[in-house]
Amino acid sequence: MRVLVLYAHPDPDSFGAALHRAVVKGLEEAGHDVDDCDLNAEGFDPVLSREGRVGYHDVASNTLPVAGYVERLRAAEALVLCFPVWNFGYPAILKGYFDRVFLPGVSFKLNDGKVRPNLWNIRRLVAVTTYGGSRWRAFLMGDPPRKVVCRALRAVCHPSARPLYLAHYDMNRATAGSRDAFLARVSKKMRTL
Repeated sequence: MRVLVLYAHPDPDSFGAALHRAVVKGLEEAGHDVDDCDLNAEGFDPVLSREGRVGYHDVASNTLPVAGYVERLRAAEALVLCFPVWNFGYPAILKGYFDRVFLPGVSFKLNDGKVRPNLWNIRRLVAVTTYGGSRWRAFLMGDPPRKVVCRALRAVCHPSARPLYLAHYDMNRATAGSRDAFLARVSKKMRTL
């Protein structure tokens, strides 16, 4: 299966970077064709410009500034997001990717003003993430990243795409043991994707 990994963390020495390596290695060990998209390393520009917003609905040209990223998304059969949760949301670079690449004609179609899913090529959807706070705290805040993955992103993918959401909560009090156990869990899940 062709898997697009979207990685969003600026620090190559972080636990997020270790998770990213575990994701890619596990997928490759399983024999998947991995397109590893490190948004920071690639210098992805997350800012939706005025021109980009004005031309947002022009399906004939809206993808031109991000054509390479659109091609990679359209070529994928699975999408794996690897990111930290910051301030109960995505890092800005990942949010910007969604704003700039999940365009009309790409992730969805507008038919008579109604949104219809368009990423039918995506049959697997996975998120691997970390939270500074506890699961309970995330629950009390509504856990926006989990909802976006499991509801909004899933809604534009193939109807059979069931999301897998792997999260290490309470990183502020994480131990070497909890981090190692999560890395092992992530590796195992990627090898069985």
